[in-house]
Amino acid sequence: MTAFARAWGGPGGQGDLRTEAADFRVEEVLGFEPGGGGEHAWLWLRKRGVNTEDVAHALARFAGVRRGAVGFSGMKDRHADTAQWFSVHLPGREDPEWSDLDPATGVVESAIRHNRKLRIGSHRANRFALRLRAVEGDRAAIDERLAAVRDGGFPNYFGPQRFGYGGENLRRARRLLAPDAVKRARGIHLSAARSWLFNTVLDARVRDGSWIRPAPGDALMLAGTNSVFEYRGDEDDIESRHDRFDLDVTGPLWGTGRQPVGAAVAERERAWLADEHELRAGLERIDMQARRRALRATAPDLVWDWHGTDLELCFTLGRGIFATSLLDEAVTAVDVSRGDADRRRTEGENA
Repeated sequence: MTAFARAWGGPGGQGDLRTEAADFRVEEVLGFEPGGGGEHAWLWLRKRGVNTEDVAHALARFAGVRRGAVGFSGMKDRHADTAQWFSVHLPGREDPEWSDLDPATGVVESAIRHNRKLRIGSHRANRFALRLRAVEGDRAAIDERLAAVRDGGFPNYFGPQRFGYGGENLRRARRLLAPDAVKRARGIHLSAARSWLFNTVLDARVRDGSWIRPAPGDALMLAGTNSVFEYRGDEDDIESRHDRFDLDVTGPLWGTGRQPVGAAVAERERAWLADEHELRAGLERIDMQARRRALRATAPDLVWDWHGTDLELCFTLGRGIFATSLLDEAVTAVDVSRGDADRRRTEGENA
């Protein structure tokens, strides 16, 4: 896969990640409290060595319900120590004894009732605690890069796992979105295609510095929302609001429908994506609706500490932001759990 431009000088070293599961800890931040009554049992479950979809199937079998009765908000990695919410629809039924769940599936640490199913994308953020071992390189440069990330944010690239191992999801997207394709592209391939186009635009804007410089014609997003408006140049306080992480410049999630950008910005985005005509046309042909995504991600609570040659980092990222992209600004994380002989970057999705 292409190495995209980095904002703050690129990694100052490299280290081993996930030597053990506890080196990669993620906890979901729901952002609201379940109501305490209703037909759905909401479970706070901690797991290791199993992915989210496998847990959902196991919970359905344990509770004697169909898989569709189980909900979750985000996918969490198998090779990590993760905690997240699940819901199980149990109309007219008492909760089973969750403590009897096979510990290989996970441990239910708390359960509460709520009046609706947990849906994908319901949570607000994820908290990460990562430990990189045997870090080699320039420690001062790593510290400098991390401080820049904390104070100025980092490019909001989709991580490499979005494109599949070795980019396979993207290759299949290209085949399935070609004009003569027989089969329809599935969600995972459509996502890979749109993510690639977004990353390509973001890469160009990191290179020219415009990813954190609002200019007339840009589509700006209110932080923490999907509310987007075209910046026409006569609004007050735009730059200072951007510097306060109140607003962000956005890039395209390609599809049909008018993008809220000026003509010059629209022309630049098409020029940056001129070599990706088939992907763009394929997404438009199936009527995928255009959206925008912030070019900048932030982690203002980022803290880190050195323990000999080990580096420990703690931070919170909003939903849909990749820990990979934060790490890549400062240090290359070599994923030991995946037999990472080719030194590929770690999967660190914040889903």
